Amino acid sequence: MAATAPVTATGTRTVWRTDKAGAISNLKLQDEPVQSLASDRIRVAVKAVGLNFADIFALTGLYSATPSGSFIPGLEFAGVVSEVGGCAQTELQVGDRVYGCTRFGGYATVVDVPPQHCRKIPAHWSFAEGAAFPAQSLTAYYALTHLGAVKPGQVVLIQSAAGGVGIQAMRMVAQMGATPIGTVSSESKRAFLAEQGFSEVIVRGQNFAEQLREQLSGRPLHIVLDGIGGKIQRQSFGELAPTGRLIVFGAAEFTPGDKPNWLKAAWLYLRRPRYDVMDMISSNKSVLAFNLIWLWQEQALFEELLEGCASLELPAPVVGREFAFDEAHSAIELLRSGTSVGKVVLNTDEAEGSA
Repeated sequence: MAATAPVTATGTRTVWRTDKAGAISNLKLQDEPVQSLASDRIRVAVKAVGLNFADIFALTGLYSATPSGSFIPGLEFAGVVSEVGGCAQTELQVGDRVYGCTRFGGYATVVDVPPQHCRKIPAHWSFAEGAAFPAQSLTAYYALTHLGAVKPGQVVLIQSAAGGVGIQAMRMVAQMGATPIGTVSSESKRAFLAEQGFSEVIVRGQNFAEQLREQLSGRPLHIVLDGIGGKIQRQSFGELAPTGRLIVFGAAEFTPGDKPNWLKAAWLYLRRPRYDVMDMISSNKSVLAFNLIWLWQEQALFEELLEGCASLELPAPVVGREFAFDEAHSAIELLRSGTSVGKVVLNTDEAEGSA
């Protein structure tokens, strides 16, 4: 393992920052001053950072919400409250172990955030598990409850079920009394989900539509949760029963390398699935799509979702790989490869690293 990030000195923090979006290789490790804490915020000494595909799309300039100019990627973290602003309305105290969300800025050893965006980490969870929880759980919970309106007895198809969002969605669907069917890209991922207690898993092949029909065995498909896109998404929509809903939260097929391949992206864009509203009226199916980043603007909804996720009392998230903080490029490459299982996490504390 490479050396971990330097210990943050008084008045400084270590961050991963890019001068501008366009290439993952632009991301550089650097130290910078810590600004005065705003009175309505809390300061967290970060112990772990969760990685998301949104980080890759932001760094390469393919994410609509990407900040202009210099920015620090990262949407979720876990750590210890080190300071509380004088006007912060919160029960959190210095020393509390918390996980939280931030609209970029998570790849840092110190973050200042609204206290409403944090929750205490369950006592038996590690910091890595805490950092793995918020973004993927919020995505799955919002999709399944607010958009999908999952009901007991329904059948729900979850693409990329061995990934961070997928595992949480599988767990949530089961807890809601519905039947989850997962899809994965390899037999090893199917075996992993079997160890997690999920028996209905499809290893996607050349004729996915036929595989899905065989798995359903006459049962109506009510909801599809998709972050892949392309042909698989189109085939999934085709198998939905009347009143079924396709819920889209990403498009992994567009995942770039270090820089976007604009020719390939244009080709995929032109061949993307397209849905006609008149056809949807006739078939009584619908398509809903969302981007979690915009929920930061809806404070009441954001808090409701955080509370809803926490109230499910799910097991600790699955952390597939942990890297030292200064190994961000290796961690991003693993996530980008699509071979990871569960969550990929950066640790600022060598004691929790296991890469």
